[in-house]
Amino acid sequence: MSGLLRFLSVPKSAALLALTLLLTASSPAQTTSARLIPFRQGAKWGYADQHRRLVLPLLYDEAGPFVQELAWVRIGPLYGYIDGGGNPVTPVHFTKAGTFARNRATVELNGETFQIDGSGRRLTTPPEPEPETEFLTQGDLTRQNGKVGFRFTVGQAVVPNVYDEILEDYNGLLFVRQGAKWGVINNKGKLTLPLEYDAIRAVEANNFVLPVVEQQGRFGYLAEDGSLLVPPKYRAAEPFVANVARVTTQDGRTGYIDSRGREYFD
Repeated sequence: MSGLLRFLSVPKSAALLALTLLLTASSPAQTTSARLIPFRQGAKWGYADQHRRLVLPLLYDEAGPFVQELAWVRIGPLYGYIDGGGNPVTPVHFTKAGTFARNRATVELNGETFQIDGSGRRLTTPPEPEPETEFLTQGDLTRQNGKVGFRFTVGQAVVPNVYDEILEDYNGLLFVRQGAKWGVINNKGKLTLPLEYDAIRAVEANNFVLPVVEQQGRFGYLAEDGSLLVPPKYRAAEPFVANVARVTTQDGRTGYIDSRGREYFD
């Protein structure tokens, strides 16, 4: 699994069921929302607005996030794509489906893996290479006696050479490691999160913001100021995609949270 793509696998079966599933599931909602979040009630999924009000009905057995106004949905063992009004963009016939990224998504149909565009058409050209980015943008690393520090380009803040590793996000936060533990320093050189965490995972696809934090096998998220957005409490947590993230609770319930940490499942 890489970047924005979450690839889903199901058994290669029930092909004859696809048309029936599509017809029963796609009573199109005519209201289009600019921001819809996958919402689960019991075993069924729909989409809610940012106030947790259901906008697209609970028609699906699983649902993915809207990216470029397109989202994958699962009915039974098969997947398809809908738009922001709940209207089908493709038939529900794929045995694998990925979230859209850079105007394309990876799917599997009849045992063949390929990519489609936003209208569901098969793409024959490879994606353009990812642009090269420089991770350290706020200053420079300093080294002394095998330890690492940091000097910010703007301002007078200097982080002493006492760390074993330093990474930076696009908000000017530093993720610092001493031994096996990680913490966070802001752009004024202040420790905003103590060195108590087992891992901090930021991804370029999300501009290195709202990273996942791990502590004793539980997962949460950092806010943009380096404090905890969500304390480590989930069994599993995926990186944010289009301001939503997929999480699994300790009792095995799966759903999404938004960039405020609000849960969209019951």
